[in-house]
Amino acid sequence: MTSRRRSPCACSRRRPAHPVRCAPPQHGASDSDYGRTLADLPWAQYRVCLQLRVRKWFCRNRHCPRRIFTERLPTIAAPWARRTLRLAQRLVALGVALGGTAGVHLGTAWDLVVGRNTLLRLLRRQPAPSFPTPTVLGVDDFALRKRQTYGTVLIDLERRHPVALLPDRTTDTVAQWLREPPGVQVIARDRSPAYAEGARQGAPAATQVADRFHLLQNLREALDQVFRTHSQALEAVNALGHQQPVPLSDGALAVPVPLHDLPLPAQQR
Repeated sequence: MTSRRRSPCACSRRRPAHPVRCAPPQHGASDSDYGRTLADLPWAQYRVCLQLRVRKWFCRNRHCPRRIFTERLPTIAAPWARRTLRLAQRLVALGVALGGTAGVHLGTAWDLVVGRNTLLRLLRRQPAPSFPTPTVLGVDDFALRKRQTYGTVLIDLERRHPVALLPDRTTDTVAQWLREPPGVQVIARDRSPAYAEGARQGAPAATQVADRFHLLQNLREALDQVFRTHSQALEAVNALGHQQPVPLSDGALAVPVPLHDLPLPAQQR
C-alpha cells in the first residue's frame, strides 16, 4: 500500500479575552482569518497534514504598534511554525539520540520526512541544559581546525558528560569560567601552563591533578626517549639474548653469558 496524505480541516473558534494591547477598548477590531498548514505525526502509513483556519484582528488605532493580532495555539503549534508541537518534539528526540544522518534514516522508516539540516537546526534551537556545578572537573583542549584553531572542553568527570565548550584555550577564558560556578574541588588537566594558571586564578582552592590519559602519554614519551638514547645497548642485549646454546663434545651446552655476569678477577674486585 502506497503512502497517502490526509489533510483534515479544522477551524478555531476560540477568541482571546482582549486581542488588542491598546488600553482604550472603544477602538474595536474587525475579525478576519487566514489559513495555516501544519505537518503532524503520521497515522499508520499515512502522512497527516492539518489545515487550520485561524482568526486575526485588526486594530483601528492608527498609533498602535501592532496593527494585526493573530490567534495563538500554544498547545498545538508555535507561532510561524509549519509543524505541530508533538511532531517537533519527536524530531528533537530523534536528533538528540542519533544526530543528523542517522536520524534521517530512522525517520524515513517511521514515515517522518525530514532533512539532516532540519534536525540539526532543531537541536541548535533547543535551550542549553542546566547542570549542577561539577566538583571534579576535567579540562582539555580540542581542535576546531587542526593545528590552527583550538578550544577547551570542560567535562564533569563524576557524571561523565561535557558541561561547557570554550572558544579558546587561554588562561583568562578558563579562569573566568571557573569563577562563575564556584564549587569545583578537583581539576584534572594536562600539563599546559595556561590551564594551570587559569585554574590557580579561577579556583585557587581546588586541587590540580594530572589526568590518567596524560600521565600515560607522558610515560610513553619518556620511555621512547630512553629507548632512543640507549638503542645500541638494547640492540646488543637483544642480539645476545637470541643466541642459541652451542652443544659441546661432552654433551654439555654452552650458553652465552652477558659481560656483567662474568666474575671479576681478584685484583679488580
